[in-house]
Amino acid sequence: MPKRIFPAALGFLLGLMLLLTGCAVGTSTIPSVSRSTSNSVPVVAGTEVAPTKSSSLWLQGQGQRRVPDANPPAIRAVSAIMIDARTGETLYQKNADEPRQVASTQKLVTALIVAEQDPLDEPVRVDRRDTNVEPTKVGIRAGELYTRRQLLRAMLVHSANDCAAALARAHSGSIAEFSGEMNRLAQRCGTTCSHFVNPHGLPAQQHSTARDMARIAFRAYHNPDLREAMAMRSYCFRYASGRLCMLEPTNKLLERSPFFNGMKTGYTEAAGKCLVSSYSRGGRELILVQLGSHARYVFDDAQRLIGWAAGS
Repeated sequence: MPKRIFPAALGFLLGLMLLLTGCAVGTSTIPSVSRSTSNSVPVVAGTEVAPTKSSSLWLQGQGQRRVPDANPPAIRAVSAIMIDARTGETLYQKNADEPRQVASTQKLVTALIVAEQDPLDEPVRVDRRDTNVEPTKVGIRAGELYTRRQLLRAMLVHSANDCAAALARAHSGSIAEFSGEMNRLAQRCGTTCSHFVNPHGLPAQQHSTARDMARIAFRAYHNPDLREAMAMRSYCFRYASGRLCMLEPTNKLLERSPFFNGMKTGYTEAAGKCLVSSYSRGGRELILVQLGSHARYVFDDAQRLIGWAAGS
């Protein structure tokens, strides 16, 4: 080959090799992720998060990771997303930006506010307004004293709405004021399409998305107090009277494997069955959000999809 065309030929061959291997060179920003409308789309790019100081932990996930070669299993959730719990990188998504009610999974926002801003071992006096919630509650009564840690654990393990209401009122003075704090914290997590009006997720004019809930779950996953509470296989709740009650977790994945270690369930007729779950094994840490699923399938679907991503 003549010397004068050798550099051009070499450049052509190098460009062809990069194209075939799908290499990305010198990227310094998180690649954008387009909205998915297919049933199951594995994604190798990072997540869409505005580069703010408050989301610096999430922004560690700027690189790219190869997802498993096999196609992901189909799941029944209307929308879902799976992220790497250490980096925030998106590994799978399905209609991840579709606004939906998220039921009690929004208790993760309530839990974050309490865990980050309130003294957990100081007492809270229950108000009668805190008890006027249905259907899931532990039956705390007006005038009784409980530590925030007790109420927080009952809320996360057993999804107690009365405990959520007591924590919110004690923090802000009213549910309306607390919902404002919920929205501010959600924005600090990097959410772009969330609006909350109560601390427990009972039906109201509020919404979030699978992607936004993953950003909230990511922050909760890295809080030691919440990690401990969400991983509890049961919780012995002591009432002010001294009576003990063993609370069983609503997250049934905790009963299936020690590698499942949280996070939060939810259900209303408007939201369907919702589940935020986390997994850790052999250095692989995952968070999966499923919204609008069916009660009989949600845990099986989570186990299959997490097993696919974990290679187990």
